[in-house]
Amino acid sequence: MRWEELDQQPCSLARSMAVVGDRWTLLVLRDCFLGVRRFEAFEKRLGITRHILTDRLKKLVEHGVLCKQAYQQRPLREEYRLTEKGLALHPVILALVHWGDTYMMADEQGPPVVHVHRECGQIMQPVMTCSCCGEAVGARDIRVEVGAGWPATEVLPQASQRGG
Repeated sequence: MRWEELDQQPCSLARSMAVVGDRWTLLVLRDCFLGVRRFEAFEKRLGITRHILTDRLKKLVEHGVLCKQAYQQRPLREEYRLTEKGLALHPVILALVHWGDTYMMADEQGPPVVHVHRECGQIMQPVMTCSCCGEAVGARDIRVEVGAGWPATEVLPQASQRGG
């Protein structure tokens, strides 16, 4: 499978990776969730070239993850805001941060940032739960089955059919 063809795969993860699977794109999204909105701020924080940043922001806008909103008319200046589609990526970012805090810590001082639940004021950790019963679930608690959108000509890997 070629990188340019990910968006054509019969796999939701592959199609998602075609939009957000690049290291710079994930860091742009991280900064969006931290409140960064303007091109120059992204450029300064990330140390990224203007060409690459322009490309990543354009792709996120084209796919409806970000929208551009004017903050100045003369000359026209726009900032980037997360859309509902973009906000829906928050659990993905939280899960990656949590994984990094657990397995990629630079030292014993603790995580560089913590996520505090506004309602209760406590530091929270992301937890995946079943949408039906509310139970916490992990990889060993889930079975993958062919869905209606799976092409009849494709075969699901056997390991997935057995539940991992």
